[in-house]
Amino acid sequence: MNPLLQKLQPYPFERLRQLFGGVTPNPAYRPISLGIGEPKHATPDFIKRALSEDLDTGLMGYPPTAGEPALKQAIAEWLARRYGVAVDAATQVLPVNGSREALFALTQTVVDGRKPGALVLCPNPFYQIYEGAALLAGAEPWYVPSDPARNFAVDWDSVPPEVWARTQLIFTCSPGNPTGAVMPLDEWEKLFELSDRYGFVIASDECYSEIYFREQPPLGGLEAAAKLGRTDFRRLIALTSLSKRSNVPGMRSGFVAGDARIIKDFLLYRTYHGSAMSHVVQMASIAAWNDETHVVENRNLYRQKFAAVTPLLAPVLDVALPDAAFYLWAGVGGSDTDFARDLYALYNVVVLPGSYLAREACGINPGAGRVRMALVAETAECVEAAERIVQFVKSRN
Repeated sequence: MNPLLQKLQPYPFERLRQLFGGVTPNPAYRPISLGIGEPKHATPDFIKRALSEDLDTGLMGYPPTAGEPALKQAIAEWLARRYGVAVDAATQVLPVNGSREALFALTQTVVDGRKPGALVLCPNPFYQIYEGAALLAGAEPWYVPSDPARNFAVDWDSVPPEVWARTQLIFTCSPGNPTGAVMPLDEWEKLFELSDRYGFVIASDECYSEIYFREQPPLGGLEAAAKLGRTDFRRLIALTSLSKRSNVPGMRSGFVAGDARIIKDFLLYRTYHGSAMSHVVQMASIAAWNDETHVVENRNLYRQKFAAVTPLLAPVLDVALPDAAFYLWAGVGGSDTDFARDLYALYNVVVLPGSYLAREACGINPGAGRVRMALVAETAECVEAAERIVQFVKSRN
């Protein structure tokens, strides 16, 4: 067996299952889960129709790994509408089976694990795929702390020069998971300058880009590069998916876009990896990328939900409306694991301990004392969960 597999840590939801082992939740309450960030809003009918209409012929042949030209063109046109950037659909866009698969596979393409001391940088707290992808590529993850004083923005200035010198890849996540923080242009400029100096690749995870609460949409990595005159997107790859934007997590559809040289190498890897997107999924994806009406409606549902839930929780927890994404990152004033376990036992509500989404670095775990709440269910259910949390906190106090 690959010895690197032994370096992988249990996934947060496995740790949550272990935490709840032996706990019987209060039967007086129906179960409500705010634990997993899985969209629960209805999938638009027109996407389901596009999927089903291709079934007669779409399953009869192997799909090309590079993707259908029509899908790549639809993605390029969406990037132009959303971010005002121009990409070559043929050489700078590649469909992928969701952002998780692409984040992992891209790391295997970019990282040269044969080099001693190879590092992959990621925010802390973070999406655990970043860590696993780095370890299985033969590199070591290096955890960059988030600054609570700046709405949990990543503190890139805390990274020493000797760490940058060993870095081959960095993951950015904007809007962030779990914090919802959005990177401004000056942070992107800083990272681009460091990439030019040290030669590392930037993987910009943007799967929450279409769920935001202010009028200005979040800045994307390609958009930032274009604003700074880097129209070749050198050493930059943006990754996103339809899961959150269009409520189709089961379709596993997304794309990567950016540096044509990296895209070419990534395509070669994927040819052997065997990860071509099904033709029927590609046809449904074209329909989804070409429509914005359902995205606006979806965003408004989240805005209404957060407007209803956040004021309920703010008086009893350290929590505020995030910049974007569909999580509340709440301080609980004590042990996050005790909070999650006792809340589940007494009120049958599931939240995820923040310490499970981070690693101890420099002597601290930046997720400790916080919980992540995924407001993915319908508004009434999220409000009911919030009301139970308020009762729980008041009873503890």
